[in-house]
Amino acid sequence: MSRDIAVVAFAQSDTLRSTAELSEVEMLMPVLHEVLDRTGLKTADIGFTCSGSCDYLAGRAFSFTLALDGVGAWPPISESHVETDGAWALYEAWTKLVSGDADTALVYSYGKSSPGSLRDVLTRQLDPYYVAPLWPDSVALAALQAQALIDAGDTDERELAAIGARSRTTDNPHAQLKGPVPQGDYLVQPLRTGDCPPIGDGAAAVVLAAGERARELCERPAWIRGIDHRIEAHSLGVRDLTDSPSTRLAAEKAGAFERPVDTAELHAPFTSQEVVLRKALRLGDGVTINPSGGALAANPMMAAGLARIGEAAARIHRGESDRALAHATSGPCLQQNLVAVLEGDPR
Repeated sequence: MSRDIAVVAFAQSDTLRSTAELSEVEMLMPVLHEVLDRTGLKTADIGFTCSGSCDYLAGRAFSFTLALDGVGAWPPISESHVETDGAWALYEAWTKLVSGDADTALVYSYGKSSPGSLRDVLTRQLDPYYVAPLWPDSVALAALQAQALIDAGDTDERELAAIGARSRTTDNPHAQLKGPVPQGDYLVQPLRTGDCPPIGDGAAAVVLAAGERARELCERPAWIRGIDHRIEAHSLGVRDLTDSPSTRLAAEKAGAFERPVDTAELHAPFTSQEVVLRKALRLGDGVTINPSGGALAANPMMAAGLARIGEAAARIHRGESDRALAHATSGPCLQQNLVAVLEGDPR
């Protein structure tokens, strides 16, 4: 028998250009304390813990084991880790709760991009035989996608600039970029500086709970009505960069098209990617898109996707949304995509 699972709490750090004076544990601990305080739970009350991060960003193998100091791994806990954005850690935790192996779960993710060259690090995600040896960085690949959209007549530079301006018009206190941001010069044509995400360090965490336990911990839980993730072909050359079939399929499997949503938190680090996602997810003008600012306002690697789910859930908690869609991505040009549909109890 399927169990109802909900996001009952969400917390995130400020996204900062550099946190050189902080370790991952020091960056993460205040977020973990905040998300647990929102529910009144202690570490010992959590049935399952799952994290998302990237050893390439940290520059050392098994770096996630050090972050467990922020959770408290003694006495021994039930714990797992994914080497990607925390949205996929949430998916693993969701499956754990659905199976009945736990009633509560703590999910967290973090990333420090400031120590190295993020654009170079992200080339390690590419096909190792044909693409990675050319060293095309993340901005160059996003520019290929943007140009394909422009050539297809799906967008133009004026619309992309408007997306960037709207995304940074946010009152999100944790955003790195807010208010008027100059569109700037071309970084890689047709993308200007304003079309690209800021590079920053940050962390995010959510607490999941099942059934009546969720109602005990949260006045208005954000129930996960559906969640699914899919992947595109690894080779960029066989993909239509103006479309995202994997996002559309994930949304279909998650039930996103069964009824309209009122809010969508899209993990679109580049303005052009929002154009692709809006089309794939069939989002009309009546949907509020990225009220938090999204990844264009704050883009902590490995935490930005989990933050999209958390931000969508937080709007339901506050009564600002009744049915929200959250999207997370990983890899070049929207290669891997996760979609979750969240709902609040009827008011």
